[in-house]
Amino acid sequence: MKRPAIVVVSGFSSEVGKTTLMCDLLRAFPEWEAIKVTRGHYRSCGKDPKACCVSDLLGDEPVIRSGRDQNYTLGKDTGRYWDSGAANVHWVIVTDAQVEQGINQALKRVTAPGVFIEGNSILDFIQADFVLMVSRASGGTMKGSAREALVHSSAIYLSNLTEEGTDERDKFALWRKASGMDKLIGSLPIYTRENLPEIVAQVKEVDPNSQTNRQLGK
Repeated sequence: MKRPAIVVVSGFSSEVGKTTLMCDLLRAFPEWEAIKVTRGHYRSCGKDPKACCVSDLLGDEPVIRSGRDQNYTLGKDTGRYWDSGAANVHWVIVTDAQVEQGINQALKRVTAPGVFIEGNSILDFIQADFVLMVSRASGGTMKGSAREALVHSSAIYLSNLTEEGTDERDKFALWRKASGMDKLIGSLPIYTRENLPEIVAQVKEVDPNSQTNRQLGK
């Protein structure tokens, strides 16, 4: 049985442009689906449960909301996926312990040739065909989950958020040397928005059912 191509969009931290890149890719692949993973906590990290926007949705099993009627909200990530042309969107709501079960259940619902998934921790549980790690050109503080995801990454994508008028690659090169991240990043290709056509072309080359697991871009 053939499985869909799996392309993951990860990020150094929150608010670095992951959803914007997801939407750019969905516009280029209108037949593909999208998965959004939201991890919640019953007590919102020990604070008021109401502070967690999904705390009331958590249960003993992962919650997966598929289809426009179940997860379209204007301006939210899932709504933006729909507005960008996703064939279907699956919203996975889980606790930390349910991530593996939730993401695998969602993947079983995918009927399109491919799926874009936004997240970091999912890479501990699935085999992606192509992984884009999103960062600002200035680098910044990297989450622990991003360090782990970087090991699986095929390329780094520098978003243009707050970086207008600068040379993104030069700025990122300075950060990676100063931060000691040079060795971890290694020879990963560095892309910017001007490389979107090249990224799209590489995603089109993904063969999820090949016997050799290829991470294009490496």
